[in-house]
Amino acid sequence: MAQQERARRTRLAILEAAGTVFDECGYEAATISQILALADVTRGALYFHFSSKEDLARGVLDLAVTTEGVVPQQFKLQELADASLLLADRLPKEPMLRAALRLSVDQRARALFGTRWPDWIGVAEGLLAEAKERGEVLAHVDPHETARLLVASWTGVQLMAEAVPQREDLVHEISLLYQLLLPNIAVPAVLARLDMAPDRPDRLRQQSARS
Repeated sequence: MAQQERARRTRLAILEAAGTVFDECGYEAATISQILALADVTRGALYFHFSSKEDLARGVLDLAVTTEGVVPQQFKLQELADASLLLADRLPKEPMLRAALRLSVDQRARALFGTRWPDWIGVAEGLLAEAKERGEVLAHVDPHETARLLVASWTGVQLMAEAVPQREDLVHEISLLYQLLLPNIAVPAVLARLDMAPDRPDRLRQQSARS
């Protein structure tokens, strides 16, 4: 068991180092030597877990599809908003998440190993489908089409925020995005009870710490 835990920690340390290097340098310029130096592991240890730089990039992308911090709510639409707000809150603080986005928009990298956007669409579609079954969404809402547009909109807002910085942070802008979009998705009775405020991630963390 101790050996398995050490292996898990080594693998995670390698992925975190790879994420940092990919985030700082991009996929093409990143080197195995840089990742080894940052992770402080041997070349043998790295190749035990990952066969190539391409394999490392896939590992970084896999970890980026996360709903960490999202807890069950009365409304599935609230869980959808929470997932988006929490990701926006974590992105500036976590190189691995930033690296995953950078890899996803890098045309060369995308040609090698694709993106995890379909996985994110799947997460959003699942929540929207459950919300529709519960009567939370308007009759015209198609879960797949709506999920695709939400993921595209989130990504576009993030790229714009990075390219054209302004006073408001990414969480604030994603909050505004949901305030604009959810009136066209949620039934009025549910919409009135959804919390899309920019400080929502902070309050979720505080609730988690108390529980």
